[in-house]
Amino acid sequence: MRVRVLGAGIIGLACAEELLVRGHAVEVVDPAPGLGASHAAAGMLSPSSEVWHGEEEILRHGMASLALWPDWAGHLGVPLATAGTLLVGRDAGDLQEVERQVGLLAAHGHRVDVLAAAAVRRLEPTLSARVAGGALLPRDHSVDPRAVVAALLARVSVRPVADATTPDVTVVATGARLPAPWTHLVHGVRGEVARARTDDPPARTVRGWVHGVPVYVVPRRGGEVVIGATSEEHDAPPVATIGGIARLLEAARELVPGLDRAELTEVLARDRPATAGHLPLVGPTHDPAVVLAAGHFRHGVLLAPLTARLVADHLDHGLVHAALDPRRLLDERIRP
Repeated sequence: MRVRVLGAGIIGLACAEELLVRGHAVEVVDPAPGLGASHAAAGMLSPSSEVWHGEEEILRHGMASLALWPDWAGHLGVPLATAGTLLVGRDAGDLQEVERQVGLLAAHGHRVDVLAAAAVRRLEPTLSARVAGGALLPRDHSVDPRAVVAALLARVSVRPVADATTPDVTVVATGARLPAPWTHLVHGVRGEVARARTDDPPARTVRGWVHGVPVYVVPRRGGEVVIGATSEEHDAPPVATIGGIARLLEAARELVPGLDRAELTEVLARDRPATAGHLPLVGPTHDPAVVLAAGHFRHGVLLAPLTARLVADHLDHGLVHAALDPRRLLDERIRP
């Protein structure tokens, strides 16, 4: 099949690479490959800490995709960090957020214990002595999305504009901005992120709340840490703001005081692609020549290998996953 993939972020490239492996002829089109949300993402492969009330379907899909990541990372030649995620509460009110997360996981059969402050600090000595407690999510991983994108770009060629041929099918994976007539299905939610370099990074991802402010600190090889992320509904282009970055840095320093001495290396903002209900759109539209792979919100890196498999399975065998079917959000007005 001749397939055109619009978008060379981690989702579009993952779909393209899977289709190439299965023997399809694939053209990827993007004037700025890898520079969208994938460029800012922290790379937490953490369905347990990402699940929110009302979004339990994401937990199921996230766990399924997490199970694919070790083999996929090995195939791409990128390392996984496998030390888990530490949920942390700075004060008693913040610890209630940890307890709510643990309770939600328990309701879905994932047993996690709440830990006292001393136990949390034994697991992660870089934490502040003033943390109230936390919980370890041992099955969580993380990965550098920029390394994943680079590995995919080494396997998949990308054009800045489409050629003159007409493909059999187009896979739309353009992040927070979909072309018409699907534009209204996805909207941007701005996330601001900072990167820093330190001689004393945490050993694992630290995700916590500081006086009600959510923050994460994700260590990378070589002493880099990724600090994020704000979340703001907006209509303007995403820009990093002094207020947003200041809140992130202050919260991160409260949890990991050694970050005071870290070198700030990058500040940026990108739009997360959100849908109504925050479930992705993966599968057919009412146009038989168009498939969507979009709307992954906070979960694009985590769900990349699963999305690629679902898109390829649909094109090869006609399979559709009902919960992610884009037609659930379509109506008669945009039928071709």
